[in-house]
Amino acid sequence: MREILKSNNPVELNFAEVVLKDAGIDCVILDTHMSIMDGSMVIIPRRLMVADEDEARARAILAEALATPAEWT
Repeated sequence: MREILKSNNPVELNFAEVVLKDAGIDCVILDTHMSIMDGSMVIIPRRLMVADEDEARARAILAEALATPAEWT
């Protein structure tokens, strides 16, 4: 498994997960429970992981999907 995205932002992680799943790439978010155990103080970031063979395609898809910053930031 390869780390594609590390973030404390649950909205960004959920968006990235949906984009990858829509593209047919299986992914999993790790460290969710560790992040909750730290009291949600965003000390431990969550990691979005994909299979080794999907890494290049997943990075390209996310680079395009996350290229434009959200209007509210």
